Amino acid sequence: MKNNELQNSGCIMLITGATSGFGEAIAQLAASSGYNLILCGRRKERLQAVQESLGACVLKCLTFDVCNEEATKKALRAIPDDQVPQVLINNAGLAVGTGAIDEGAYEDWNRMIDTNVKGLLHVTRELSPRMSSGARIINMGSVAGKQAYPGGAVYNATKFAVDGLTKAMRMDLLPRGIQVAQVAPGAADTEFSLVRYKGDEQKAAAVYNGFEPLSAMDVAEAVLFIVSRPPHVSIQDLLIMPAAQASVHHVKRTNS
Repeated sequence: MKNNELQNSGCIMLITGATSGFGEAIAQLAASSGYNLILCGRRKERLQAVQESLGACVLKCLTFDVCNEEATKKALRAIPDDQVPQVLINNAGLAVGTGAIDEGAYEDWNRMIDTNVKGLLHVTRELSPRMSSGARIINMGSVAGKQAYPGGAVYNATKFAVDGLTKAMRMDLLPRGIQVAQVAPGAADTEFSLVRYKGDEQKAAAVYNGFEPLSAMDVAEAVLFIVSRPPHVSIQDLLIMPAAQASVHHVKRTNS
């Protein structure tokens, strides 16, 4: 084992939205770093596939929707005291639709608010009271929570909320010795755009035309870097962008 594997051996990490994208990549990297895992997601078959690929380090898979308060309570309260995570990754989130504020769909807005804000709150409220001093919570934010853009109003609002929640959570949990951080990625090639464009593969692919976006593993490495710091070190906010992106509005694309 490497030194970090020895340090993390037996440490339990719970990841929401573990069935794809950042969540799946974080699970893969955490498994190779010596963590034991509790994986959460809505899609049972996908969750089981991730579990099978990672093997014995997966303590359990919990199939529920973080938007559903009662389902979240039931699933997380069933975790025994000896399996309460030392690391919580609030990763479940999504963007749906690109309409302007005067054209947006209520269904899309509610789905984003329920998942990105209320889902994070549901999971944090259930687990944080049981977490011990030295634990870490990582909220997956976005550059969209730092810079607004046309067609992203409600998604922006939810990720600005994650930014604010992270700051306030850090203050609330400081007396208990629980660190709270945010990782805010820029353009990343995951299922994000496919979900946003409601399955339109052509539109989703066009988002990344002409430049190399982040991969899910790039973001996972940033998360694992934060959680592997010594106890006296607190990395509180990490904005990670592809080299071709200077801001939401500034992307260098090739002509091809």
